[in-house]
Amino acid sequence: MSRGKKTLLTMAVLLGVAGCASVDFEQTLATTNQQAGDFTQGQLMLSQTPDQSANRARLAQGILSKPLVQGEAVRLALVNSPALQAMLAQSWADASRAAQTGRMSNPMLTLERIQKGDELEIGRLLSFGLLDLLTLPQRTQVAQSLMQQQQLRLTTQVIDQITQVRQAWVKAVAAQQSLTYAAQVNEAALASSELARRMQAVGNFSKLQRARQQAFYADAATQWATAQHAATATREELVRLLGLSETQADALVLPGRLPDMPAAPRVASEVSQQATAGRLDIRMAQAEFEAQAKAQGIKTITSLTDIESSIRLDSVFDNAEGTAKTRSGYEVSVRLPIFDWGANQRDGFNAQTLAAGFRLEHTLRTASSNLRESYSAYRTAFDVSRHYRDEVVPLRQTISEENLLRYNGMLIGVFELLADTRDQVNTVRAAIAAQQQFWLADAALQASIMGKPTATEIGSMAASGGGDAKH
Repeated sequence: MSRGKKTLLTMAVLLGVAGCASVDFEQTLATTNQQAGDFTQGQLMLSQTPDQSANRARLAQGILSKPLVQGEAVRLALVNSPALQAMLAQSWADASRAAQTGRMSNPMLTLERIQKGDELEIGRLLSFGLLDLLTLPQRTQVAQSLMQQQQLRLTTQVIDQITQVRQAWVKAVAAQQSLTYAAQVNEAALASSELARRMQAVGNFSKLQRARQQAFYADAATQWATAQHAATATREELVRLLGLSETQADALVLPGRLPDMPAAPRVASEVSQQATAGRLDIRMAQAEFEAQAKAQGIKTITSLTDIESSIRLDSVFDNAEGTAKTRSGYEVSVRLPIFDWGANQRDGFNAQTLAAGFRLEHTLRTASSNLRESYSAYRTAFDVSRHYRDEVVPLRQTISEENLLRYNGMLIGVFELLADTRDQVNTVRAAIAAQQQFWLADAALQASIMGKPTATEIGSMAASGGGDAKH
């Protein structure tokens, strides 16, 4: 085989090897749909054509044609949210940059034309990085590790986005449910206040008794106004997460109340088993450490020197004699480590690998703790909400029924009956808050099982419920 053919064959092999690291983003989305199937239901997709965008719009319109339950809210975000689509496109760009680290730099072709008297020389010089070639297998492995890390990061981001949608839906529905109840309470308080005013006017009621009923009405009006803003704020938060236009937001209809609680809570052992099967935070930390460790060996070499190899092919034409000659050769350029031996770079690479190792250890140590905390919040919210559902609310209902019988028997007056109603109002508000907290904790637990810990503030909600109870 001639030297020219060997050169061409070598370059063909190099080009073939250099093209190994590439991104198939459709496969990336399929992997995310598989890893986070309970979140995406296999419907995560990136719109790249007008037809796909039109299809997304039709799907969104169909979803909005009926009251939006939680599962449909997630589906609507997947097909309609521009922010989610932007996140997918950015992930594609990041994955492409990761894949690019495994590619060889393009060779440099230099052409020369030199004429001296009757002699014409045409030179062709093809240069490429020799270290790039020698370290290509290692850099391909690094690129694949970075792409895997980006894949896991995408799945984590999708889980976080869907968890936000789930929790925003819970808050919006609970706020709307609370608003409906606050309006009913305000109407009843207005009636009792007016009754107290009339009874005082005819001398059957003291100023103090009327003031108490007026205070109840004032408090109910304040609660109603606050509930109106809460309903608006939580609804708009959901609108933003779903990426709704003004027309779509006008068509949004939420259910009148939160869904019923499950008959029994999740079992801690089953939750732990599900989490162990594939926690994304641990896999991401492992991928980061592996990529950093693989890259360190390459960067240690390149910090010392750089080597460039060139293949030369010259053609010399002698016009006077009518002859032509070809000569070939090669050149090797080495950067000499005289002023900089790369010690600072190597220290930096070592520190980055060390940091990645400690981050992996930290993730391993805190993963179980985060899951236990999330499950504790979930179980506490379940027990509190169930306690209100099975004990507090029925007990308060029984008291109200007994007081109504006593009122009908003229054993108590109308305002003793209204005082009992105020206590029942506080109980219902606290029960709605407890039910809301349970569904927020449920969404957070699902994310934690996948390895995306989400804070759940049981204390703040309990304080809110307790504050209502004081009115």
